[in-house]
Amino acid sequence: MAKEILNEDLTIVSEALDKGEISSEEITRLCLAQVAELDGKIGAMLWVNEDLAILEAKASDQRRAKNQSLGPLDGIPVTLKDMILCEGLPATAASKILQGYFPPYEATVAKKLKSQGSVIIGKNNQDEFAMGSSTESSAYKICRNPFNQEYTPGGSSGGSAASVRTGMCFGSLGTDTGGSVRQPAAFCGVVGIKPSYGRVSRFGVIAFASSLDQVGPFANSVRGASMLLSAIAGYDENDSTSVKAEVPAYEKLLTGDVRGKKIGVPREYFGAGISESVRASVMRSIDILKHNGASIVDISLPHTPYAVATYYIISAAEASSNLCRYDGIRFGPRRGEGGDLLSLYEKTRGELFGPEVKRRIMLGTYVLSAGYYDAYYVYAQKVRRLFANDFAEAFKSVDVIISPTTPTTAFKIGSKIDDPVSMYLNDIYTISANLAGLSGISIPSGLDEQGLPIGTQLMARPFDEPNLLLIAEVLERDLGFRGKYGR
Repeated sequence: MAKEILNEDLTIVSEALDKGEISSEEITRLCLAQVAELDGKIGAMLWVNEDLAILEAKASDQRRAKNQSLGPLDGIPVTLKDMILCEGLPATAASKILQGYFPPYEATVAKKLKSQGSVIIGKNNQDEFAMGSSTESSAYKICRNPFNQEYTPGGSSGGSAASVRTGMCFGSLGTDTGGSVRQPAAFCGVVGIKPSYGRVSRFGVIAFASSLDQVGPFANSVRGASMLLSAIAGYDENDSTSVKAEVPAYEKLLTGDVRGKKIGVPREYFGAGISESVRASVMRSIDILKHNGASIVDISLPHTPYAVATYYIISAAEASSNLCRYDGIRFGPRRGEGGDLLSLYEKTRGELFGPEVKRRIMLGTYVLSAGYYDAYYVYAQKVRRLFANDFAEAFKSVDVIISPTTPTTAFKIGSKIDDPVSMYLNDIYTISANLAGLSGISIPSGLDEQGLPIGTQLMARPFDEPNLLLIAEVLERDLGFRGKYGR
């Protein structure tokens, strides 16, 4: 096989490796060549370690030659969002305040991928500290949509989605705090999974909002993303929020049969603001599931209008707490060393944090301050409970909920950067899953009139990823959308 294999899904590549049709070193060099050829235009990668990647690929080939393969991911080139710590690669969260930082330990998810033979070729571009929906707030460079470089790839895990779509890797890990895996997956025409809260360890992942963050995989198919989820899921004693729950081989549960499944359609997700092309694509998805024997049930999630406000109070408050550790003393560069301690803090944080990060730190500090804590943060936590109650009630009558991933397709670079509220509203359909700790997935379901991908979202109960992925794969199969990036 030649360069054409870069158009294939992770599952096909895994089979080709098993059959000896291609070596890990060959496909790793092909992916690295894609990075060299395309990343100057796309901006999906921040850090690449070619030498280390080639060494890992050669080690994989040697294992296969001895019939000692570590599993289906052995030899598969993958990438990691820059939030995820990995030996031999910087971890900056796309921020200047961590420029040059090499972590002394490794994230559990990175260790798990390595233990199964995956070849980690580099770290992906992202919004700074995962705060954004367009990957425009990266301190290093803008990431662009592979389908049209005038448009954003989404965020905050935009580089992860773009690297999968362009064949720089066959799978990637991002983080999802309010839709940061699902939204860029929708914008770039790939599959992105947001696992249930506690399903995947957050140890070694730079924190944004600890009660909302979750690591999730990207791939070009539901089955490929399921393989990655199987690899990274599971209890971790290093993460106090990790849940002791059995991890099935998700990809082996994809039977293709959804007869009798009940699909909820929330009326609040199809109101004002949704583009007609997105609406039509999701309605087609609903028809496909009905044709396959699933029942369609109208449901209500009445507190949906309060999702954005609730999310941005809670996430900003937790960001304010988490980011206070970045002060120029313990790690990263520093400014203002000639003055007193307060001057060092002010100059370091003032010069090295970007505007969106500063905005959220200030908002979070405000809602946590004396006199406002009860009025904003405590109240938001109470409303968060109402979201969980809405979903719990809905899941009494349905197995999975279907909706658009985003109200529109990708927007132009620069069109919302000076209008943060408009940017925040882009996450209106994804935020609720994080507030309620649900599992969710975005799959590509078509193209709009401009040739930009559309995403359909499915959400399931916490730890019901088997139902989520089963229904998603049937939908993916019958939609027939591949959306391959033209090379």
